[in-house]
Amino acid sequence: MMLLQIDWNPSPILFKLGPVAIRYYSLMFVLAFMIGLYLMKKIFINEKISIEKLDSLFIYIVVATLIGARLGHFLFYDPSFLFQHPLEVILPVRFSPTFEVTGYRGLASHGAAIGIIIAMYLFSKKVLKKPIFFILDRIVVPVAIGAMFVRLGNLMNSEIIGKPTNSNYGFVFKRLGEDFPRHPAQLYEAICYLAIFVILWFVYWKTNKKEKQGYLFGLFFVLLWTVRFVIEFFKEAQVEGREDWVLGLNTGQVLSVPLVLIGLYFMFRKTKA
Repeated sequence: MMLLQIDWNPSPILFKLGPVAIRYYSLMFVLAFMIGLYLMKKIFINEKISIEKLDSLFIYIVVATLIGARLGHFLFYDPSFLFQHPLEVILPVRFSPTFEVTGYRGLASHGAAIGIIIAMYLFSKKVLKKPIFFILDRIVVPVAIGAMFVRLGNLMNSEIIGKPTNSNYGFVFKRLGEDFPRHPAQLYEAICYLAIFVILWFVYWKTNKKEKQGYLFGLFFVLLWTVRFVIEFFKEAQVEGREDWVLGLNTGQVLSVPLVLIGLYFMFRKTKA
């Protein structure tokens, strides 16, 4: 049974360049964006869209993801910090007690989703010159695989940990000073996001569902936020006092429910296309 228990104690830092620490979490973000760019290139070629527009899309996505996820984290989980230390929320540095390059630790997927939707509206109007759902139905494919890399980054950081398994199964997070196994909730989520990517990739390339505006976007929302809702049962509370909003559901679950319903609406609504 001990084979099912893993002592998990990696350093979150890959290497250092002077005062700047290159973290696995940052590397996972870079991989997410690079692979996403490669996948969108294949989609653009298939749709006969100018590859030159990928540069603008990349900038829109990176900025929207970082700002949306960062602001979302503090709005949903720690609003007081947002108003007390606004510069530390926006910039990847800490000013007190000493100056430190921290990177963007503290990111919320719900905030990232809102940021990306707003950015894709602007991109569709200013650059692509197509309906917003044309790009949303396609961008969700690489976003799914990107979400997998983010959760792997959380695992390397030993953060967003799962609840104790009360058995010999699980990950022992040694960096947290623990000697008992927990559910590897980050790994559960990463595997689920990989499965979502495979489903979306198949639906895009092997079916005609992409012709129905909003269908792939809706499918992504239903799958992603359902996974998020379920996995939350295995996670420890991320913010004390914010984990029992309605009927025992935590913040992440409460925010996920309306997004699942929105996804169902876009999947099954009647459209002309």
